[in-house]
Amino acid sequence: MITMGNYIDGAARTGGGHTRVLRDPATGEPAGEVAEGTPADVAEATAAAGRAFDDWSARTPGERARVLLRLADLIEADVDELTRLEVTQTGKPRPVFADGELPFGADNLRFFAGSARSLEGTGAGVLSKGYTSLLVRRPLGVVAGIAPWNFPLVMAIWKVGPALAAGNTMVIKPAPATPGTTLRLAELAVEAGLPVGALNVVTGGADVGTALVNDPSVQLVSVTGSTATGQAVMAAAAQSATRVHLELGG
Repeated sequence: MITMGNYIDGAARTGGGHTRVLRDPATGEPAGEVAEGTPADVAEATAAAGRAFDDWSARTPGERARVLLRLADLIEADVDELTRLEVTQTGKPRPVFADGELPFGADNLRFFAGSARSLEGTGAGVLSKGYTSLLVRRPLGVVAGIAPWNFPLVMAIWKVGPALAAGNTMVIKPAPATPGTTLRLAELAVEAGLPVGALNVVTGGADVGTALVNDPSVQLVSVTGSTATGQAVMAAAAQSATRVHLELGG
């Protein structure tokens, strides 16, 4: 069986928690193992994202777009490995992912790459006599993402793509049973030219998610999951006024 772990600061890590056996839902047979992360791993990942922020946020929208465009190309070229990981961990038929979700995800990355270069909105205005007001968009910093099990790669792209395009760095937690394609996405991102540490993956369950939400260096938390999970995240984030983005329920 293939053993996976976290991806922090540009390198695969074994994680500090116990090991979870991943099973193929189509057969019930073991499909690999993942060494689950801990709150300590979260702290290491957010620190790495913080260090990478100065480099990545200073790049122009065009420079960031080129990295995302290269990443989209690499995803399409890596179709066999990504399909193997997604199919064995979700039980989906191969064509559903290889011919549908994967090219859709790559196309989404290209969309985000373009969007970062054409932001709309009022750029300047004279709101008081003798003064000109400017609207300046700046990246927030470290963004945390918590993704569900049903569309592991696409959901990771939906969280990672906009955050990176805007100049943020990121730590993402995939669902415990389906971490494979998210970990592979992080490896491909470095190959595409993303700075080491700009995208980190910490595997695990609720304790990892809680540590992410409560980490003082995280500026925004994006969650796709149940309504109950979203309520808990919103309540925790309210203590530090951390921004939240929630996609909940059905």
